[in-house]
Amino acid sequence: MNDVTVASKDKLISDMKVVMADADELLRATASQAGDRVTELRGKIQSSLANARANLADAQAAAVEKAKEVGHAADDYVQANPWRSVGIAAGVGLIVGLLIGRR
Repeated sequence: MNDVTVASKDKLISDMKVVMADADELLRATASQAGDRVTELRGKIQSSLANARANLADAQAAAVEKAKEVGHAADDYVQANPWRSVGIAAGVGLIVGLLIGRR
């Protein structure tokens, strides 16, 4: 999983939390409103929020599980190829150092 995908998922999760908080606030603000239509809409919103929370929790659990898998795979690779890993890290460090030194 690359950094862009992780950042996109984190942004999506963050945005969903904001939307759910706003919907909760809207439900609290309209609690005193009367009428069959308002009551029906409030019920639909509450149901949708419950589903969204469950889906968000599932997505977060899946993201955590995937991150753990990637971490274990990286750990296994480093243990199987220690010198190659050191070489790659040194190469990346050299490139980063050159790029920083050019500024």
